Amino acid sequence: MSFALGDLAVRFGCALRGDPERRVDHIAPLGAADASALSYLVNARLSSELSNTRAGAVVLAPESAELCSVPALISPDPHSLFARIAALLHPEPAPVPGIHTSAVVDSAAQIDPSAELAAHCVVGPGVVIGPRCRIGPGCVLERGVQVGADTHLVARVTVRHGVRLGQRVLIQPGAVLGADGFGFAREQGHWIKVPQVGTVVVGDDVEIGANTTVDRGAMQDTVLSDGVKLDNLIQIAHNVQIGAHTAIAACTGVSGSVRIGARCMIGGGVGIAGHIEICDDVVVAGKTSVSSSIHQPGVYASLWPAEPLRRWKRIVARLKILAQRESSRSGNQEAQEADDE
Repeated sequence: MSFALGDLAVRFGCALRGDPERRVDHIAPLGAADASALSYLVNARLSSELSNTRAGAVVLAPESAELCSVPALISPDPHSLFARIAALLHPEPAPVPGIHTSAVVDSAAQIDPSAELAAHCVVGPGVVIGPRCRIGPGCVLERGVQVGADTHLVARVTVRHGVRLGQRVLIQPGAVLGADGFGFAREQGHWIKVPQVGTVVVGDDVEIGANTTVDRGAMQDTVLSDGVKLDNLIQIAHNVQIGAHTAIAACTGVSGSVRIGARCMIGGGVGIAGHIEICDDVVVAGKTSVSSSIHQPGVYASLWPAEPLRRWKRIVARLKILAQRESSRSGNQEAQEADDE
């Protein structure tokens, strides 16, 4: 389906410079776009591509408009405008109502007639699946799971007993929600399992990436608030609570009973120790180790940037020398204090 630029400008409340009758029907990067493609510019370092693009139109900020040789949709926030138009040009397919013949659905489950259940789904007793949901192939929904309207489980998603999903949730393949948290008591050198009796509660408009795991709570629930976005390969441990519209990048591990505030951005590969709090509006750079609570909004980091190997060895050698000098001074001071006594 194609859209006229004039209609897009009216629909999304942005300025248009160029022919309002020109139509676009897909998105493409600046260097590869053709006359029917919509592209966008956010990074000023790509401005050189802007003057040579063959795109049908470009979404960009006001300060870049003069550099653009093709029609432009102009917004102070071009990335979000582009995202909204891209979703219009590339809509998700509507569910095809019905239950595949290979699906196994308990007689006590409640499936809305408008929902779609694909091949080899397993749906347990007491499961409730709302309107227009899509449950992809190989998904498992254990007893008592609740799935809100317009939610999409792409494929091979496991949702364990009692988990509650809000509306418009998107869960990518291989994700597991509601597995037992890592709870054990140590007794005379052996481990005793602590029952994990909480569940996972997921708000509206949450997205969970491929092979990400969200453990159920031990005694209270693990909670992902509205608008939370989790990338692939993330571990969310038991009793964690994540505030609204927080985004966490891939390979991050969040230990048990952590509370993360709203609108935070956590980079890739971050490690967060258990039983701490991170307040609202915190940005944590990738590979950072967060071992204590953060009470002030801001940007936090703790990783050395990459250096050439020879330079890195010299830095480490100097740090060791400084540590030895500090240790020597401390020893001399202790000896002097002993003599004074």
